[in-house]
Amino acid sequence: MIVVPLGVASATPTAVRHLPSVALWREGSVFLFDCGENAQMRMLQAGIKRSKIEGIFITHFDVDHYSGLLGLLATLQLQRREKPLTITGPVGIKEFVEWNLKFADIQPNYEIIFHEIKDDIDVDRVMDADEYYVEARPLKHNKFCVGYRFQEKDKPGKVDADKAEKMGISKDEQYKELKAGNDVTLEDGTVVQSSDIVGHPRPGDSFAYVTDTEYTPNAVKLAMNTNILYHEATFSKDLDDKAGETGHSSTADAARVATEAQTKLLVIGHFSARYTNAHDLLKEAREGFYPAWLANELRPIFTDPMHERGIITPKVEINELDDKSGGKNYKGKKNHKGGKKKFRSRKG
Repeated sequence: MIVVPLGVASATPTAVRHLPSVALWREGSVFLFDCGENAQMRMLQAGIKRSKIEGIFITHFDVDHYSGLLGLLATLQLQRREKPLTITGPVGIKEFVEWNLKFADIQPNYEIIFHEIKDDIDVDRVMDADEYYVEARPLKHNKFCVGYRFQEKDKPGKVDADKAEKMGISKDEQYKELKAGNDVTLEDGTVVQSSDIVGHPRPGDSFAYVTDTEYTPNAVKLAMNTNILYHEATFSKDLDDKAGETGHSSTADAARVATEAQTKLLVIGHFSARYTNAHDLLKEAREGFYPAWLANELRPIFTDPMHERGIITPKVEINELDDKSGGKNYKGKKNHKGGKKKFRSRKG
């Protein structure tokens, strides 16, 4: 699983920051969380194919979070997309998309599947596939807004091949059955139990996208034990009052959620244009939680760097947010104690 911030600004773009959007790559498929203006161009620059998008998840109807949606849909039509596309968002997203497509006289060749989230939900599993699911929970903003959690389902345990061979397992089909949790009967009637050969299931990777919200327990629930938590840090902690007035979070709020959720990595984004040096925000976040990184546009964040590095390669030079931002930490940059920065261990 690879997370790529496409836009880390809040409300308005700046000369170096684009409007909110984050892409998640998994096994060749792409999932887009929010779709701010210029999101599709940033995907191109990040080296992510727009044709691989499986789902788009809109958090709420502040314009900066969905202003790039119509242009992206038009591009997919021009690319002669045929496979269905799922668009998820609060109630009204279907009306908005269909009205604009009709106004622009765009008749997509591909099916658009809408999942609209009602404002009275506690939790909504908005996408459910064989190997993963996406759930939404309401946040605390000045209008209805949801956060999302992308969760891989538990993976099968590892097969003890030596033990399986000694017990008479020799065919690929038999290994597949055992790994799927099914017992296998040999030709002589011997039953080989899956539990004797296959280890315990391994927890899947997870990602939470929490933005445009004050502190809320639902943010913690979305982020619980995640590999990566992307959380807004619109304001510094000395502007907590401003954050509360506008339905946003400070660096301290982001750190609090990360701590309570026991996430492995906090990534902060959605920065107010008043902050030209995002490293100041990172420093504050790290006072409350570590490890914490800055979301750096187009720079991939890996859950498995050894196997994922090189899958996504930006097509343009990446502008570091700040020379001190720690943006290269994912490569294992040594810290002041001489060790390598590591993810926090997950519990459960």
